[in-house]
Amino acid sequence: MAYFKNIKDSIKTLSRGLAVTLRHVKESRKSSEQVGINEASYFDSFETGINTLQYPHESIPVPDNGRYKLHNEIDDCIVCDKCAKVCPVDCIDIEGIRATEVIGKTSDGTSKRIYAAKFDIDMAKCCFCGLCTTVCPTECLTMTKSYDFSTYDFEDHTYSFANMTPLEILEKKKMLEEHERKKAGRYEVDKVKPTLKPNISTKPGVKPLAPKTVFKPRAIINKKDGDEGIQVKKIKPVVKPESTDKDQAKPKASKPVFKPRPIIKKKDKGEDENPQNRKIKPVIKLKGEDKNQEQTEPKEFKPRPIIIKRKNKDD
Repeated sequence: MAYFKNIKDSIKTLSRGLAVTLRHVKESRKSSEQVGINEASYFDSFETGINTLQYPHESIPVPDNGRYKLHNEIDDCIVCDKCAKVCPVDCIDIEGIRATEVIGKTSDGTSKRIYAAKFDIDMAKCCFCGLCTTVCPTECLTMTKSYDFSTYDFEDHTYSFANMTPLEILEKKKMLEEHERKKAGRYEVDKVKPTLKPNISTKPGVKPLAPKTVFKPRAIINKKDGDEGIQVKKIKPVVKPESTDKDQAKPKASKPVFKPRPIIKKKDKGEDENPQNRKIKPVIKLKGEDKNQEQTEPKEFKPRPIIIKRKNKDD
């Protein structure tokens, strides 16, 4: 009895396993739907269908804000060079040629004034930081959903977006050089010989004003005795009007004349001959003296004799 019981249990377990297998075989006739990771039914897709991805015919959905391969819309690029300056690994190489006038407009209405002679992006150096896309003023530089761009050579990772031929580049450079040469020459002419612009009115019914004439002085030629055949123009004498009564009535005030004071010098010996020029020194009176006493001149100073002592009597 135990033998037959074991056979019955084995058949029951085998039938359950085969039922699961047959159910998966039935559901494997179609592949499971690929859902993005942001969807709520992302994990439900693994329960039914084939989960094997048939790459490259099928791909997993990537988010819209993912940082993948860079792309530049060259028609909207104004060659401002901001993306190349902000790149931390220098993977963007730009060369621009300034135009002499406006060459077009972008999709957002920005004027284009520079030709894009070179716009290369080396994706082998790119660190996928996304800084170049944030500083772009026209939003022409974006990151696409292409995440698989593997190659056998590093040089194949450099993508060029410029659409100018070498002949067009040389032509635009020559045009710029010629324009700068003319501009420099025009600046020098205007600096040396300034031109006078006529004052022309644009209002209807108003006559335009004639340009102002520039006064040019005539050359005066002094005719010598031996010169002949030279036309000498006579210069009219300038006649000053006679003084009127009003001028005579108001005489001009004369300027004051500076008269220096006489400097009196004393002689080498003695005092001045003129006694009036002598300066009398004040006499200081002691207490008890009479105030009415006449002032007397101070006594003359007499130097004392100098006595020299001799060392020897014979000297």
